[in-house]
Amino acid sequence: MKNAITTLFNIQYPIIQAGMVWNSGWKLASASSNAGILGLIGAGSMYPDVLRTHIQKCKKATDNPFGVNVPMLYPNIEEVMQIIVDEGVTIVFTSAGNPKTWTPWLKERGITVVHVVSSVKFALKAQQAGVDAIVAEGFEAGGHNGRDETTTLTLIPMVRAQVNIPLIAAGGIATGNGMMAAMALGADGVQIGSRFVTSIESSAHAAFKNAVLLAKEGDTQLTLKELTPVRLLKNKFYQDLQLLYNSTPTTEDLKTFLGKGRAKRGMFEGDLEKGELEIGQIAGLINEISSVSDIVDAIISEFNACKIRLSSLNLNNQNDE
Repeated sequence: MKNAITTLFNIQYPIIQAGMVWNSGWKLASASSNAGILGLIGAGSMYPDVLRTHIQKCKKATDNPFGVNVPMLYPNIEEVMQIIVDEGVTIVFTSAGNPKTWTPWLKERGITVVHVVSSVKFALKAQQAGVDAIVAEGFEAGGHNGRDETTTLTLIPMVRAQVNIPLIAAGGIATGNGMMAAMALGADGVQIGSRFVTSIESSAHAAFKNAVLLAKEGDTQLTLKELTPVRLLKNKFYQDLQLLYNSTPTTEDLKTFLGKGRAKRGMFEGDLEKGELEIGQIAGLINEISSVSDIVDAIISEFNACKIRLSSLNLNNQNDE
């Protein structure tokens, strides 16, 4: 399978493993790259020295391309970007900020830059900033999200109609059928997060992985829009947050309630009651823990089967026959 995304990243399949906080360490990224897709290390939950270690270990574990996902609200972003350059990383995904801030600097150093957006408006800004590709993420996605609640089904064709650089779809995609649907809408590839949370190689706590397996339709919700919108499993922390909303809290009240380290507490340390459990709506379709290679094989097999199934459809008007 060769297209704009496989060519851009020099990978076998047009699939990106999302660089998720507390999930996407070197083990997941290298296993993803070894499986023929693009693995990403999630820098958002790493101190600079920890990120450097993960990059170095990833380089030893794979000879294939991999990248780093960097939220631009990161407090040590200058140090992080310099580490990325020093360690020879050639692909960077940026999010949660203005792409103009770092795109020119990275591209001057020969780095391929991709920016994550949740709207047509920001897709156009990213293209104008000179990024090499865009990830357009619908609000089905887990973790931090856009405020407009635009679904992947509607976002992808609207972005495709406005931009002329490679487009990667994200949000609610975990299967080959989902991948086919996204590409039918105009995407050149897909970014998958939630499905890889329950991979063997994910650094997520086993208790969190099992909670994802038990999740059903309707078990996640987008909340905390006053701060940064985030999609969570409806655990005790979420329920207590809803009780707080009943009292019409201020932004400061929400910040105080959220505190520090909630995501680490939930996803990495396994506190299913008081931790923040970030996962996408597609969790309701995930029912097993598998290796990255098996996940990728299943996605590609289903994609190819879907392609054959759809090719047999004939929607010609009878009067045209």
